[in-house]
Amino acid sequence: MRITSSVTSVSWIPSEAITGPVRLPMDVGVGHYDDPPPDQLGDVGTFVAADRCRFANELAAWVEVDDAGRISDAGYAGAGHVGPTSMRLLGRTLAIPGVAYPLLQAEPEIHPDRVRFVQTAGGRTGVPMPFPMRRAPFVRLVKPPAWTTLACTIHADGAVEHEVVDASPFPRHWIYGGDARLVAKSGYIDFQTWAEANVGDHTPWGESSTAEALVTEVETALERELSLHIMRAGERPELRRLAVGELLTRQGEPGRELFLLLDGVVVVEVDDQPIAELGPGSIVGERAVLEGGVRTATLRATTPVRVAVARADQLDPAALTELASGHRREEQPS
Repeated sequence: MRITSSVTSVSWIPSEAITGPVRLPMDVGVGHYDDPPPDQLGDVGTFVAADRCRFANELAAWVEVDDAGRISDAGYAGAGHVGPTSMRLLGRTLAIPGVAYPLLQAEPEIHPDRVRFVQTAGGRTGVPMPFPMRRAPFVRLVKPPAWTTLACTIHADGAVEHEVVDASPFPRHWIYGGDARLVAKSGYIDFQTWAEANVGDHTPWGESSTAEALVTEVETALERELSLHIMRAGERPELRRLAVGELLTRQGEPGRELFLLLDGVVVVEVDDQPIAELGPGSIVGERAVLEGGVRTATLRATTPVRVAVARADQLDPAALTELASGHRREEQPS
């Protein structure tokens, strides 16, 4: 009997992900940010070729199980995908192909009851990005690579586990399970480190990779809908940054604002006890809006964090009530 499964990462550039002077091409429309990928991923190759993301790592694998229930053979069946970069110049749109790096597939770790597969895929865009320097010539053009290293373990009884082993600190990586549904995402992107350090030997294709994969759970469909409204309703939201350890809210203090986590991870603390971690896409602060203007939890940054600030009157009250109801369930003691 053959059992197949997969795990796929899609790497894309969200709005406001690039900072400093190098974001100018995005701001003037020469380059572009990417729309968030869907909850359900279709054909990966088609998705990448349509310039809906920058890279994809499709780790697909299979195992053969004999009549005694033991694994007798195994192999890979996936691929890496690098898409084009669209640029708009003089009224024309140009699609410049990216450069794929060699697919790295570790020898399957075969055990009688399971097999673990590990695959690295990535590359670099065809268009270099300007990056500021402290010395002359003060700007350099670089093409830092992006990648993910994924692992998938298939058991003889059909159970499947997957993980993100390693990933470049930029751009955003979304993870899809064997049913092609979104299951996780990278919690923090670091454009500065990516542009400065992840070149040459500091990649999976060099001597070492120093990247650490920080993965968070997926926000709800409602949060995703509300986040698009906050970012694209016509009124540009205020953006705030928090350093590690800084508080976004403090339990018991007044507050009437809502926050959309654009990047980074915060820990939710109630009565000084951590109860949950939230990552990009999460919307927080609605409980204070609905329950008398007092914060019901402390939110503390565990990584550098970027948030968009929204007013309560920008969002539908019924949607906020539904959002708060979901957060109450999440905050119940385990």
